[in-house]
Amino acid sequence: MTEKQKINSEEIKKFQEKIQKAKKEISKILVGQENLVNRLLQALFVRGNILLEGVPGIAKTTSVLALSKVADLDFKRIQFTPDLLPSDIIGNEIFNMEDKSFSVKKGPVFTNLLLADEINRAPAKVQSALLEAMQERQVTIGQKTYKLSKVFLTLATQNPIEQEGTYPLPEAQIDRFFFKVDMTYPNLEEEKMVLDKIEKQDFDKIEKVFNEKEILKNQKLVKSVYVDDVIIKYITKIVDASRSPEKYHLENLKNWILFGASPRGSINLLKAAKINALFEGRDYVNADDVKAVTHDILRHRIILSFEAEADDINSDKIIDEILNTIQTP
Repeated sequence: MTEKQKINSEEIKKFQEKIQKAKKEISKILVGQENLVNRLLQALFVRGNILLEGVPGIAKTTSVLALSKVADLDFKRIQFTPDLLPSDIIGNEIFNMEDKSFSVKKGPVFTNLLLADEINRAPAKVQSALLEAMQERQVTIGQKTYKLSKVFLTLATQNPIEQEGTYPLPEAQIDRFFFKVDMTYPNLEEEKMVLDKIEKQDFDKIEKVFNEKEILKNQKLVKSVYVDDVIIKYITKIVDASRSPEKYHLENLKNWILFGASPRGSINLLKAAKINALFEGRDYVNADDVKAVTHDILRHRIILSFEAEADDINSDKIIDEILNTIQTP
């Protein structure tokens, strides 16, 4: 299937049915977090890495494990600590004394879903090792480069309330995350459901819905979603407003923004809008698809100034103003 080929309605219907079934299976052990479940599933089909931010105990790890079950993918978890080494992630060369040769012991990065738990606790060398895997889908061990799985996602978590013993993620690495999802506490009804389910929680009850072959096929399906020039212009204006707000009569934002979103932000906003359209059962993108994904795509790409922090302004508030100001096509 090429990008110019149209998607028939049967393909969309079949895809939607699979997505709904996947959500139902995940809901067997995960309560609420609808936005998170959507983003986890969407990331599979756009080859996107996800940064999950939230306080401890709100099912970040559980959600990733549920995704691995429903997608029938290999899953590995790394607990990031200050003493972690790059070789603990990618692997290393081991010298064999008997035959005087080196052999490669591959690290946990050789998987489908890599959970980097508390990613901001590891030093810069570890971050740079992970960066190659996230962006290039390959790692270098010794003098050789090794390709990772065709379906490979890094799902990283970080705790926003504890900064002692942490290393701020480099901006270049943050930009490699497709989505940044802010997880919140469950509401009263959801928390009651958590307590009702906790004794019955069994990951083996989750049935697989997708496999690696189907995921790769649907990645091509996403590329075939139609995007009109009007929507492309809308996307570019949103991103441009994050860099030059004064051009869009948003002078009040200028002192709050140190750097706007990168071109990768525009590219990922387009990809995310496409997969959102498919989730909604359409073969074309509309403005609502763009709005639905803008916060999770851009919140980590807008670098705030000290003035913004002093005024208690976060990137979500800036994105709200941009979306409310840019004319919807």
